[in-house]
Amino acid sequence: MSASAEQVPIVVAKEPARHSFFVGLLIRLVKEKPLGTIGGIIVVVLLVVGIFANFIAPYDPFTMVLGDRLQEPSLQHFLGTDNLGRDLFSRIIFGARISMAVGLGGAALYTLVAMLIGTPAGYLGGKFDMIVQRFVDAKMCFPVLILYLTILALTGPGLLQVVLVMGIGAGINGSRVVRGSVIGIKSNVYFDAARAIGASNWRMIFRHILPNIMAPIMVITTVRMGSFIITEATLSFLGFGVPPPTPAWGGMLSGPGRQYMHLAPWMALWPGVALALAVYGINMLGDALRDLLDPRLRGGLGRFGTAKSKRSEE
Repeated sequence: MSASAEQVPIVVAKEPARHSFFVGLLIRLVKEKPLGTIGGIIVVVLLVVGIFANFIAPYDPFTMVLGDRLQEPSLQHFLGTDNLGRDLFSRIIFGARISMAVGLGGAALYTLVAMLIGTPAGYLGGKFDMIVQRFVDAKMCFPVLILYLTILALTGPGLLQVVLVMGIGAGINGSRVVRGSVIGIKSNVYFDAARAIGASNWRMIFRHILPNIMAPIMVITTVRMGSFIITEATLSFLGFGVPPPTPAWGGMLSGPGRQYMHLAPWMALWPGVALALAVYGINMLGDALRDLLDPRLRGGLGRFGTAKSKRSEE
């Protein structure tokens, strides 16, 4: 062997850094979905504001100062005051806590109920699935808002009651999405192979079904958060949601908000803006996650995934 051949350096290709699922999803979200990134920032800000509302709010949202009634926005009160002299900015900040609690709590309960009903129905099939689906059909025949109002009229208004009613009621309807995903998983070859080697039902569900339906579950959970916030605002507007004096955006729009709309328009303007901004951010984030997690959509790979696949081919 010649000396020149011995001196040729060996170049070892460096493996690209591997990220976890959530880190990779965050990177793709920032690179491919700018509106989804903005929506995610809005959601994070609302969460932080809701958690640290006691430290962020400049005034106590329950303190009434009759001498400061219906003041216009100023340096002392950024968004003005309401008909009882309460600082509107502080009440909107505390209202974010209520909306985030309703959105997250309702979405978590919605996901749990949908999976508890849809997973066994789709996996077992047969008569059990038929009975469950007829029960779901019967529930879906009732108008949603009227059903919620009827139940809350019996239980009484309150944050816990609103979360339970919305989460369970919407979760029953959402079980059809989970059931459809489970039926799609059952048609795959690896599912038949696992069953052929004698895997138990619990192993089939926890090792082969639930991990493969997490993507659609995450998407529908995120999307449902916005609808839960809107529904809570509707119920509070009608007087069946979170009772006063607890600051809720829907409750701030009703009652005094309508009564003093012409005299003090900021009482209805700012709660409406906060509600629209929250729902917009959650919906944008949900749409972005749907595009990134669903491989059947064009955004399943996106520009980032396409570039990565081209580099691997080279």
